[in-house]
Amino acid sequence: MTEQQHTGKSGFETRAIHAGYEPDQMTGAVIPPIYATSTYKQDGVGGLRGGYEYSRSANPTRTALEGAIAALEEGERGFAFASGLAAEDTLVRAVCRPGDHAVIPDDAYGGTYRLFDKVEKVWGLEHSPAPVSDVDAVRAAIRPGETKLVWVETPTNPLLNIGDIEALAAVAHDAGALLVVDNTFASPYLQQPLTLGADVVLHSTTKYCGGHSDVVGGALVVRDLELAEKVTFHQNAMGAVAGPFDSFLTHRGLKTLGVRMDRHCDNAEKIVEFLAGHPSVDQVIYPGLEEHPGHAVAAKQMKRFGGMVSFRVSGGESQALAVCEKAEVFTLGESLGGVESLIEHPGRMTHASVAGTDLEVPADLVRLSVGIETAEDLIADLDRALS
Repeated sequence: MTEQQHTGKSGFETRAIHAGYEPDQMTGAVIPPIYATSTYKQDGVGGLRGGYEYSRSANPTRTALEGAIAALEEGERGFAFASGLAAEDTLVRAVCRPGDHAVIPDDAYGGTYRLFDKVEKVWGLEHSPAPVSDVDAVRAAIRPGETKLVWVETPTNPLLNIGDIEALAAVAHDAGALLVVDNTFASPYLQQPLTLGADVVLHSTTKYCGGHSDVVGGALVVRDLELAEKVTFHQNAMGAVAGPFDSFLTHRGLKTLGVRMDRHCDNAEKIVEFLAGHPSVDQVIYPGLEEHPGHAVAAKQMKRFGGMVSFRVSGGESQALAVCEKAEVFTLGESLGGVESLIEHPGRMTHASVAGTDLEVPADLVRLSVGIETAEDLIADLDRALS
């Protein structure tokens, strides 16, 4: 197969394994080498081999990862960063200027809210929260002539609200703004926002893309080459790029994304069924449930409903904390999307930065990142913790 066939016409799993890299011409290596180099010999002044000059600007290991994730998201260009927040900050500064405005989710990831409220706001970027599940509310939050970004998570973190990407893209474009979709929870396997009208896809590749809790990273994928040039400039100018070792690990994770996501979803569905019948659980929040208010939209734009599950317990915050502490197979920890199952209390952990604001999450909420262990072991663990 040619590189074009890998990226344009092949199935997802084939692209995940082959896109972004052809076997090395010299050795035939089927996996991209780790190019642990800071600089490159030039063939005369300005005579760059393959366009490589300095590894902040480009590195072959990072190039392979960027090509792969662009192919999986069906975008024109991909960019790999040192973290998801580095990707966010680079995008904001590439697109916005002091005095501009952005709309963000009213239950955004705590780190995203902190970035907009404590960093970008000081720089001069205003923001307004709006529920991603309410297209009219997002439209009302837009400031004509000032709003440059409509920022969406779907599913959101941690309340798993669903935004209609196609409808939100129309609203953003009518106002002359770009639609940015944080696709971290769904992963490229379950959802491709660019095909639904989004302009930029964001990932914390630390999560499902890497998939093994051994690397921190972020990515952007865009579908417009003019925007790609702006991001390219700022990626190089700001310098928060993914290193070659991190790029290698993330790219390795992408290759098994499809098979991992199928198991994440299988296990999550079984856990949701268990939690829904447990007397200590007041509410299970999962887009795959028909009673979830975003179920129909999620079914329309997602392949399956993901490995993230949130639930509220009848005993309030004290019980929520106790469940987190008693779990054993579920590891108490922040982050998500790894092969191991994680449990956390958003109000005290990942979302502590929004405490006391309109974005504060319920104190009785527990969030699960369902891993790929034996489902029966995970259910037994939760049963013990809830008891």
